Amino acid sequence: MNRNNEIGQKGESIAVRYLSDKGFQILERNWRFKKAEVDIIAKDTIQNVLLFIEVKTRTSASFGHPSCFVDEKKEVLLYDAATAYCEGIGHDWEIRFDIIGILYYGDQYELNHIEDAFFPWDI
Repeated sequence: MNRNNEIGQKGESIAVRYLSDKGFQILERNWRFKKAEVDIIAKDTIQNVLLFIEVKTRTSASFGHPSCFVDEKKEVLLYDAATAYCEGIGHDWEIRFDIIGILYYGDQYELNHIEDAFFPWDI
């Protein structure tokens, strides 16, 4: 496995721990639909919201914060995957698209959770 994949997997594990600690129920990791992959699908059981979460992990902010690397193309792929997932489970409650950006420095990291990072009707 190359270094970028290892860093990405560590970032996703950090994000899962963070979300679990906040009380979210993790439903899926690396869920795929066609060309899209949703890093984490979780449920906020308190607010009854289904979350589709993109995790971006970098070792440097030289080119911008990791959360800045989700472009419109990725948003469209996430929306398409979310639509398929919701249809597959018979979903009938609110959804939300979040981004978790992680700056990873060995054993230390900074995590930035952006809730409602984008809205499907903005795409």
